[in-house]
Amino acid sequence: MLLAAVLGAMAALGQAPVGLWPATVFAFAVVFGLYQQSRGWQHAAMLGWATGTGYFMLALSWIVEPFLVDVARHGWMAPFALAGLSSGLALLWGAGFALARCAGPTAGAWIATLTLIEAARTYILTGFPWAQPGHALIDTPFLHWASYGGSLFLTAIVLLAATALWQFMTDRRGHGIAGMICVALAYVAGTALTPVNAAAPDAPVVRLIQPNAAQHEKWNPDKVQIFFDRQIDFTRDNGASVQPDLVVWPETAIPVLLNNAGPTLDAIADAAQGASVVLGAQRYEGVRFYNSMVVLDGQGEVTSVYDKYHLVPFGEYMPFGNFLSQFGISGLASREGNGYSSGSGMQVMNIDGLGKALALICYEGVFPQDVNAAPSRPDFLLLITNDAWFGQVSGPYQHLAQARLRSAEQGLPMIRVANTGVSAMIDATGQVTASIPLGIAGWQDAALPPPLPATLYSRTGDWPVIIGLLLFFSLSFLAEKRTGRETS
Repeated sequence: MLLAAVLGAMAALGQAPVGLWPATVFAFAVVFGLYQQSRGWQHAAMLGWATGTGYFMLALSWIVEPFLVDVARHGWMAPFALAGLSSGLALLWGAGFALARCAGPTAGAWIATLTLIEAARTYILTGFPWAQPGHALIDTPFLHWASYGGSLFLTAIVLLAATALWQFMTDRRGHGIAGMICVALAYVAGTALTPVNAAAPDAPVVRLIQPNAAQHEKWNPDKVQIFFDRQIDFTRDNGASVQPDLVVWPETAIPVLLNNAGPTLDAIADAAQGASVVLGAQRYEGVRFYNSMVVLDGQGEVTSVYDKYHLVPFGEYMPFGNFLSQFGISGLASREGNGYSSGSGMQVMNIDGLGKALALICYEGVFPQDVNAAPSRPDFLLLITNDAWFGQVSGPYQHLAQARLRSAEQGLPMIRVANTGVSAMIDATGQVTASIPLGIAGWQDAALPPPLPATLYSRTGDWPVIIGLLLFFSLSFLAEKRTGRETS
């Protein structure tokens, strides 16, 4: 169990910012070897749980950061949050190992089952697909294959490489060579097939604004005006060589509610000097509060408002809060003004001179199904976030990596602006073309790359991969049963 936990932590080294994807493959290879030696489904379940606990303890270590914003009040919760989340998510891996073992300790059943478990993690209980094994391949040529099968396909590639490596290392008859050849060909083809996606000389110019407001200072009355003025200065900067077509501020960028923000918006429009502006704001409607993205035209008029649809449970709202309010427990109910309320759905917004943008706020960039839920195909993705909650070690880099994955899946560029970083322009193949480093206050002008034709994944989503995995698991199960009957 201890070895499995250590190997799980080693597998997490493939996640950003470390990015040691060979370590991920090697660790899963040895885990597969342990799984093959498991003594029944109960033992396999314990191996899977231990592996998952070690993996998530390291990959999700950033989860302690929000509790350290106010250490005196919440710091004591940090280790319990990390241990609880890691061991809880690992239960899914334990179930996957057990189910695969019931089908027989074969590579096919193990790959299919664990990838299906990661699909379940994407969707159930509002979903939490952060740090999937396939994310270790985001900074490699394998990223191209996400345009065909999304992050689940990348996870299947990682597990295929792991099982092939184990078989190659332990079987003198050469088993695993075919799998390793397939993985090598996918790597080479990913390099060759990734298209060039450079911005045209006359492409729109976007100014990314990064105020770098630490979370413990962001709403400090003595600091609020400083951060606002900083964004105004970056927006107006007359030292720039070109005038931007669009200026983008991060999530919750203004210190007043949108309902009362008339003078604030006037100041922003004046600084933008005729350019459109996108910014994050909070607003209310009746007793409900919303986390919103606002579009201002060149005259400073509000032309579009998007209310965040996929909220963070326990962070932005309390699950079942509205239900509990029926029994007099209204302190958790969003409809009573406690926490944010969810918007009506994903929204494509028109931005003068740039085209149609799919609005994404923070956490929404983690979910491929949210991007696929766009009412129409946009020209680009537009994500604003406040990653100050995630600290400066791993969380912001992992969040950026998943933004790159969304662009590659869809064949769409992304404008990504974060309060503390990393703000970036990402092209339609998932490559960063311009950025502002983490923890730096500043601005960056970047040309908007063009979109690519709609990808296969943008048309089909995860279902072809899920159906294929279910079929593969069924065939592995039947083959194992047939082999068992013949042996008996």
